[in-house]
Amino acid sequence: MDSPDDHNMIDDFSDDESAVQVPIEGFIDLHLFAPKDIPAVVEEYLFQCHERGWREVRIIHGRGTGTQRAIVHALLKTNSLVAEFQDAPPHFGGWGATMVRLKT
Repeated sequence: MDSPDDHNMIDDFSDDESAVQVPIEGFIDLHLFAPKDIPAVVEEYLFQCHERGWREVRIIHGRGTGTQRAIVHALLKTNSLVAEFQDAPPHFGGWGATMVRLKT
């Protein structure tokens, strides 16, 4: 039987025993994930947030070389749930994070 907290988690992405459940919050920090998992994590995160009726979320991808940011932005451009996105304001991470507005 599911506990109420189970509905606030991103479900496993595979049958792999090493899959991790992540709490759904108003932001997600991608530093916690392997680069190969980022596309699936972002897609599922956006889906779960949209299902909860959230309209704005933050994706923290870090500053680094900009590669992770470019990957996230490419995903956001093609995701049907995304109305718009932009770099976060300085107090929310600047270009190390992206603010995403989801469609209603």
